[in-house]
Amino acid sequence: MKPILSKAQIDYMKAKNKFENTAKVMEKEIAAKRALQEITQEVMEELVQATGFHDAYNDLVVAENALIDWSHSTIKHEKSYRDNREAIDALYNNVNSSPEKRQELIQLSMKIR
Repeated sequence: MKPILSKAQIDYMKAKNKFENTAKVMEKEIAAKRALQEITQEVMEELVQATGFHDAYNDLVVAENALIDWSHSTIKHEKSYRDNREAIDALYNNVNSSPEKRQELIQLSMKIR
């Protein structure tokens, strides 16, 4: 049986898939352009806009933030949260201190059922 996911989790999965697919398209475009010309900053900026990579990245960040907010509000109902409130709140408050911490919190948020 499939696990029941929240709207925040589903939206994150959709945004992540869109970003990954857009990244693959952009990689192919870069390879094709590289065969014809040097990849300058201007060329790269054109590819980012043409492939929708920038929009996909922004959508992913918005979905990540919504997922993190959702998980924080959801775990507040758990006994383990009440027992470890300071440590958990510190984790959420420092979520943007490093990409590794942010990714770890996102992965943990996807495990909440």
